[in-house]
Amino acid sequence: MTAPVTAPPFQVRVAVSEEDRAACFAVRAEVFIAEQGVPEELEYDALDADAVHLLAVGPQGPLGTARLLTGLADPGTGTLGRLAVVGRARGTGAGVALVRAVEAEAARLGLDAIELHAQTRALGFYERLGYAVFGPEFDEVGIPHRSMRRPLR
Repeated sequence: MTAPVTAPPFQVRVAVSEEDRAACFAVRAEVFIAEQGVPEELEYDALDADAVHLLAVGPQGPLGTARLLTGLADPGTGTLGRLAVVGRARGTGAGVALVRAVEAEAARLGLDAIELHAQTRALGFYERLGYAVFGPEFDEVGIPHRSMRRPLR
């Protein structure tokens, strides 16, 4: 007997309302500022205004967020950034769903690839999703990172 297929305990959507965008920023504050010690003035930047923000939300509220920037690396490449999942939602698939939602939005916009700066402790997560490391390790807000890339086509 096979187990029934169930929907994940969350949904991922583009954050279009002010309420959704505030929820994205609240998740980032919880994960990056409170948990990882990133200074608030470095967490939020001018790029937030033009970014596509995505939000994972479940019955108990916001669970995760990510943003998509266009035109930073080159016109055909999107930049995935600020991927954050609150502690209670880690291991639920929310992070994977957010990455895939960013990729889907990038493809909808006609982009050919996604690049990102991964914290070195998250390299395996992104590698399992098809991202490849390039370039040397570097420091970003006091945390070691590596650049990664995945073609969309």
